[in-house]
Amino acid sequence: MSEARSVTDAYIASLGEAARRVADGEWGLTIDDAAGWPLHVGIRLGDGFLRAQAEVAGNGQVSDHELLFRNRSLRLVRLAHTGAGDVWVVGDLPEAAVSPAELDRLLGLLVAAAIDVRQRCQRRGAPADVQ
Repeated sequence: MSEARSVTDAYIASLGEAARRVADGEWGLTIDDAAGWPLHVGIRLGDGFLRAQAEVAGNGQVSDHELLFRNRSLRLVRLAHTGAGDVWVVGDLPEAAVSPAELDRLLGLLVAAAIDVRQRCQRRGAPADVQ
């Protein structure tokens, strides 16, 4: 088992019931209330990177312009949309940089970005919840 995998396993285990190991090198984390509803974060170690990602808002809730504008101010994470238009927040760490502190930083920035987008959708009156 790689050091990054061991570190991630221990970090995920420290989060308690909100986190789980899904498969070898894959984990899940649920934040119960991220601007009004759960945020389900997938974490995967592969191809030399640890990636964390979560669906933030549904199709048509965030314009392409807003995604580009918001990405300019984000660090370590970025917003993207699927071909169907759903908005995701995604962050990557090089495998060599995986440590408890960097995992905490990555996940904190990812959750903060998701909450910010969802709150902006709510202020506009858009139902940003995801299915």
